[in-house]
Amino acid sequence: MKSSSKNLLLQIFTLTLMSLTTAQLASAAEMKKWQKGKGWGWVWGPEDEVGSLNEMTNASRLAALGLATKGKTNDLGVIYDRDSFIWPGHSPGEVMSFRSPEGIQRQGDFPPAESGTAWHSCALFMNDNVATQIDGLGHVVEGNDNHWYNGFKESDWGGDWGVRKCDATTIPQIVARGVLIDVATYKGMTALPPHYGITVDDLKGALKKQGTKLQPGDVVLIRTGAIQYWADLKDREKLTAHDTAGLLLEGAKWLVEQQGAMLVGSDTSGMEYGPTAGDAAAFQKKHHSFIPVHNYLLVKQGVHIGELHYLEDLAAEKAYEFCYVCTTANIRGTTAGFTLRPMALR
Repeated sequence: MKSSSKNLLLQIFTLTLMSLTTAQLASAAEMKKWQKGKGWGWVWGPEDEVGSLNEMTNASRLAALGLATKGKTNDLGVIYDRDSFIWPGHSPGEVMSFRSPEGIQRQGDFPPAESGTAWHSCALFMNDNVATQIDGLGHVVEGNDNHWYNGFKESDWGGDWGVRKCDATTIPQIVARGVLIDVATYKGMTALPPHYGITVDDLKGALKKQGTKLQPGDVVLIRTGAIQYWADLKDREKLTAHDTAGLLLEGAKWLVEQQGAMLVGSDTSGMEYGPTAGDAAAFQKKHHSFIPVHNYLLVKQGVHIGELHYLEDLAAEKAYEFCYVCTTANIRGTTAGFTLRPMALR
């Protein structure tokens, strides 16, 4: 290649990097509601149902898309079926054949076709908090009035057919910079041990080892390693045990108040630390909740929580920064976007 051609390519590459850097800086500058030391909070008006995801803009989405330079995707969703692991507070799911070729042809509910044309359709009985998911802001309540984000109360907005404020339909299409914090690898482990509480020092140490820096408006995904046992139906106890490792409240506050995380997630069903049976009473007394990180993020800060994200491939490839893309089904009243298939676009 001639020297002039090389110089032209170098100039184009440099200008591209400069434009991406400018877009990223503009994105950070547009975080109008986040305050360092305080975080987000109830700052978008009394009718808001979106929370921190309000901060996505055309500029921030464009900057995130600029991280995709290879055209490569990583599937961050796990496969769900009737035998899949569930958190104890949720119901199992079932897929039932509502129409099948055999039934259609035998029962004669529809006119027969000479070609034998028929179809399959399924009826689903499924919880709205199973498999890869994003908790909606109406998922967790607190206080004597059972309020959730922005002060919406159960007496006003609850009901027998789902919540009527902050349901999963209010979760916007998410296109943002995603960052993997691989705590398991930082600790030199295949998976964090059961009931391990992830500290601020763990987060800082992993980020330093990776050479990764957080920016306001990031989707932060924390790897414990537990999700590698998802598909192992023969040894479900292993997943159940490792699923109790997770983020401590101090870590959640650091991510939101000091770093401006817009969504926080992990590869476990609860994302946060689960105490042992012997420590549970003292833990709840200290925090006035058995899931204090959920209370803090969903109710107080308006920050959605991602759960059961498959992070093993990203960790193996040391892909710590990417464009995170996720949309949820528009099912009115549901308290989470569930059985998702988000992706890391690189």
